[in-house]
Amino acid sequence: MSVQKSTLIGDLARRTGTKINTVRFYEEIGLMPKAARTAAGRRIYAEADFRRLSFIRHSRGLGFSIDEIRSLMALSDQPDQDCAEAAMIARRHLNSIEDRIAKLEALQSQLTEIATSCAGGRAADCSIIEAIVGIGGASEFLAE
Repeated sequence: MSVQKSTLIGDLARRTGTKINTVRFYEEIGLMPKAARTAAGRRIYAEADFRRLSFIRHSRGLGFSIDEIRSLMALSDQPDQDCAEAAMIARRHLNSIEDRIAKLEALQSQLTEIATSCAGGRAADCSIIEAIVGIGGASEFLAE
């Protein structure tokens, strides 16, 4: 998708699926350059700003942090630089995601076991509540 030669913040936000406040925030923290202004003081953006914001949005969608995006954009701004750092950032992020997936799979397993253990009955005798209390160690805390 392309933008006109220059566009106002609302149009840029709409075309990239970004909230206007988010565009301003990215400008405030330096991910987006300070926008040019019209005579009336309204922000205007060029094609390069559209591409930059699209890069930020896609990076956020992939789960990269603001600092990781800042590093990737710095590399993007220097096209002759070796991309080994970008690969390292991506691998580190992938490792983090794999760790989170492993933890989520363990949680899924625990919850599946807990959910299937319920035979119904009174809440006071609920095996699900008892299992959650046991998993959290709350029973040990309450005994003190």
